[in-house]
Amino acid sequence: MWFQPRPSGGTPRTDLPGAGSGAPSPPRPDLTGASGGGAAGVPTFGGGLTDRDIALIRTSLAVVEPLAADMAVYFYSILFTRYPQVREMFPPGMDAQRGRLLRALLHIVDLVDDAEGLQRFCSHLGRDHRKFGTENAHYDAVGACLLAALERFAGPAWNAEVAQAWTRAYTAVAQTMMQAADQDARTRPAMWHARILHRQVFSHGIAAITVQPDTPYEYAAGQYVSMETPWWPREWRYYSPANAPRPDGTITFHVRAVPTGWVSNALVKRSNVGDVVRLGPPLGDMVLDPASERDILCVAGGTGLAPIRALVEESARSGRQRQMDVFIGARTSNELYGLDEMLRFAQRNHWLRVRAAVSDEDILGLSGSLPQVLQEFGPWYRHDAYLSGPASMVTATADALTRTGVPRSRIRHDPLDVPALSLN
Repeated sequence: MWFQPRPSGGTPRTDLPGAGSGAPSPPRPDLTGASGGGAAGVPTFGGGLTDRDIALIRTSLAVVEPLAADMAVYFYSILFTRYPQVREMFPPGMDAQRGRLLRALLHIVDLVDDAEGLQRFCSHLGRDHRKFGTENAHYDAVGACLLAALERFAGPAWNAEVAQAWTRAYTAVAQTMMQAADQDARTRPAMWHARILHRQVFSHGIAAITVQPDTPYEYAAGQYVSMETPWWPREWRYYSPANAPRPDGTITFHVRAVPTGWVSNALVKRSNVGDVVRLGPPLGDMVLDPASERDILCVAGGTGLAPIRALVEESARSGRQRQMDVFIGARTSNELYGLDEMLRFAQRNHWLRVRAAVSDEDILGLSGSLPQVLQEFGPWYRHDAYLSGPASMVTATADALTRTGVPRSRIRHDPLDVPALSLN
């Protein structure tokens, strides 16, 4: 994420551009949409960015990318120098925060000529940023500091024309995020408090944690959710519900404790029934396509089983019962948690087939990586595919399916840094 402040408790802010403070105010990017040629207040993804703008943005980012880590350090340094009041709004450790900035920036540039994809991504960002207490005035501060950082690290590749192209792009991004946040605020809270009702510990540091949100929490099977624990304030991590929405509103998450995972270790090893966590809004597009009549292929690695399990539940509940093939993979047979439950579910539902594979053990009928095992049971070019697990597995599986004729448009997975696709 680009900017992650805490809620200010409703107190008017005086430390931001235009808020009436005596602090110096940097030049503001134009957030009206006018600089891109569009109507005021309207995102200018389509008409505002020319082919020349897109080329300039991508060329300048290619220059900056080898220095991206240093640029992120510089960006937050000048942000905190110009607006020292905001430093306490960020987590103590900034490494993960800097990484989020870079991933978001790179992803936005990847989508800069895809108006629909960019609109969707930035709308997700805008809605998700509400939980940090982000206000519209923050976007001016972030935009000015981001452009200053790009100018410093682009060196001779930066000029007035490049600056205008980046300003138009940031204008569109910020305007879309603000509009999405404003619309979202009309219908639901920025975050939910959720009490832990049940904990079930599996092997290899995996736990199933069931929570009860304090107010109704609407989401779709296959989406993911950000979570903050009381032990690590302002540290948010992403996890997928392991169930389709339930009548009682409870949600179960699968969490694996990893050595560097502050939040995951707290949830698996420290949390107890009665503890309260906070949830951000649901995100993600890895949901069942209600208009599709195609059969379904699901591939899960590790705790990537969680959203796949939710999709299976949702398919059973829908009554449509398209044929569904589920492949569950792990490094060893001991790590195949949840497999017995999925096999029992398949015994009760003729439209579901469940298979398992392990990559690091030589077991008859089970050996091989998930991409290898899929080739034995294909072809899959007539299916909708849903992939969840470690980023390397998802990437390899998507490539293998594409080579065998599955269109990329029918391969769905979460962004490769959330939730079960990264260390939490």
